[in-house]
Amino acid sequence: MSDSPITLYRLQACPYCERVARTLNELDLSYRSRYVEPMHSERDIVKRIAGVRTVPVIVDDTTGVTMAESENIVDYLETAYGNGDRLDTTTADTGGAN
Repeated sequence: MSDSPITLYRLQACPYCERVARTLNELDLSYRSRYVEPMHSERDIVKRIAGVRTVPVIVDDTTGVTMAESENIVDYLETAYGNGDRLDTTTADTGGAN
């Protein structure tokens, strides 16, 4: 999907990248994956985009956000596109009964 507003820069089999991809899928967000060079020193595209050579990095054209660090990305996605709660929330029912 080349016209997806979200691009995920990632590595193959990277658990942090997979965490972000899983969140994107759970939120039913369209995105495209761009796989980057495995060698940290050769990740020039990520460095140009986000100022870092680490992955994952997302670029969200809808909101103008470019972000690194999987935990920050997941929090951002859940806030911007979810209901602001963790997807695995256990606090949905706060009826007070035990």
